[in-house]
Amino acid sequence: MTNRTVTGSNRPRYITPEGEQALREELHYLWKEKRPEVTQAVREAAALGDRSENAEYIYGKKQLREIDRRVRFLSKRLDEVSVVDRLPDDQSRVFFGAWVRIEDEDGEEQEYRIVGADEFDLEKGYISVNSPLARALIGKHLDDDVSVKTPEDWKQVVITGIRYQKAPNDK
Repeated sequence: MTNRTVTGSNRPRYITPEGEQALREELHYLWKEKRPEVTQAVREAAALGDRSENAEYIYGKKQLREIDRRVRFLSKRLDEVSVVDRLPDDQSRVFFGAWVRIEDEDGEEQEYRIVGADEFDLEKGYISVNSPLARALIGKHLDDDVSVKTPEDWKQVVITGIRYQKAPNDK
């Protein structure tokens, strides 16, 4: 792991290499492409005269504030995260980065990947390591029964599969 920084809650903020790359690409796009484009539009709008009634100028300044806020957030976040760039030694258990297939009491199967809070995306099957489901699965083995607290009640699932993607730094 690299860039290990501990948060106020005394837990590292993990992220996959793909998640870190996505944040870096967004930061690069905002700083090198979008901000210069909006800055130019604001310059052109300012040249038109009265700024107090110039909608393009006012909107452009608002966009710049939003871009700058997001750039600050991404820069800080990238300094705080710990990139998990290798596979765990024990791949028979569920850890960060694992794809975990579970089956519920009704026989419904779902597969999730445990990722950092910055990269969760339910459409892709990515769940945050901080979610109740991920916390319940961490450390468990194939065929383990797991109790998960849902907003409605407790739910029982069984782990039917665990797999890991080859990490970029693994040979």
